[in-house]
Amino acid sequence: MYMSEQTIYSMHEQITSTAPGAAGGDNSLCDSFARTISYLRLSLTDRCNLRCLYCVTEEEANGLLRKLRHADLLSYEEMLRVVRVAVGMGITKLRLTGGEPLARRNVLHFIKALGAIPGLSDIRLTTNGVFFAQMARQLFAAGVGKVNISLDSLKPERVARIAGVDCFAQVWRGVETALAVGFSPVKLNVVVMRGINDDELADFARLSQRLPLQVRFIEFMPMGNSSRWRQEMYLSTDAIKAAISPLGELLPLGRNCLDGPAQVFRLGQDAVGSLGFISPISHHFCDNCNRLRLTSAGSLRSCLLHDEEIDLRAILRSGQDDAAISNAIRQAILNKPKGHQLEERLRDAGGDCHGRMSRIGG
Repeated sequence: MYMSEQTIYSMHEQITSTAPGAAGGDNSLCDSFARTISYLRLSLTDRCNLRCLYCVTEEEANGLLRKLRHADLLSYEEMLRVVRVAVGMGITKLRLTGGEPLARRNVLHFIKALGAIPGLSDIRLTTNGVFFAQMARQLFAAGVGKVNISLDSLKPERVARIAGVDCFAQVWRGVETALAVGFSPVKLNVVVMRGINDDELADFARLSQRLPLQVRFIEFMPMGNSSRWRQEMYLSTDAIKAAISPLGELLPLGRNCLDGPAQVFRLGQDAVGSLGFISPISHHFCDNCNRLRLTSAGSLRSCLLHDEEIDLRAILRSGQDDAAISNAIRQAILNKPKGHQLEERLRDAGGDCHGRMSRIGG
């Protein structure tokens, strides 16, 4: 059953009365390679209103894979419990992903409940932007201060081909609304694909010069043997930088401890916004990875591209206490590999990552 607003708010007293560290943690989470883990990506659903070609697998495109049943998703109560325990152990940054997170019913009430968890200082959202404009002010009021919006072309007809839906107008309205409401930063995620949208790199880069956006160029990467990734579609970060170099000098910007994997630059001294480059293949960032992922099916993953998971849903539904949850989180961190070994996977024509992006949460 879906969780009502009254049910969510009935949990507030329990959540707010539990101080950080109550789950038995020491407020410091380190893996075997001395990386501090402070960031949890939470996939709310595997469902999405778009069918982007880099996300939907061959099996999904052909109708051979079904979406999760609602009973197979973690309930909001279960997710709140996991987040409360994780924050008590030292997690401070939470990103809501999907599928499309705003497609899940009663999501605003859930986010309000997240905002009541002591110690959770940073709630972010990644969205395809279609529903965002109509929900933006409520999301901001509920505690989401930062948003990533996916947009892979500035040409409406091309967006329709990439996403499978004619949605450019709704997404761009979402971008404009995010800036007007006060989200900061507002990041525009652009998956770069040779022969599909690489002729728009300069247009996207110019956006960062005139608008307070961080335009993020993301290398197209494979997600297992069923991915529609092809070598000929791949464009490296170095090639992307070369394509936009005539527009001005890339001036590096500083980083803080909660920053993600992007290398961030300003395109010329007068740029209002910035450019980010995410390079999982050409310049992988595993040495600085600070994240865990909780999939929409309730599995803890320590790496996007490694399929080793811990079934947290089974722990939650077997009546175990919070110590079992914290132990599972610590085990997932111990399982975290030093690197994704994507180069070896590419040599092996797809390798062993069979996770579906829509369930993992990207």
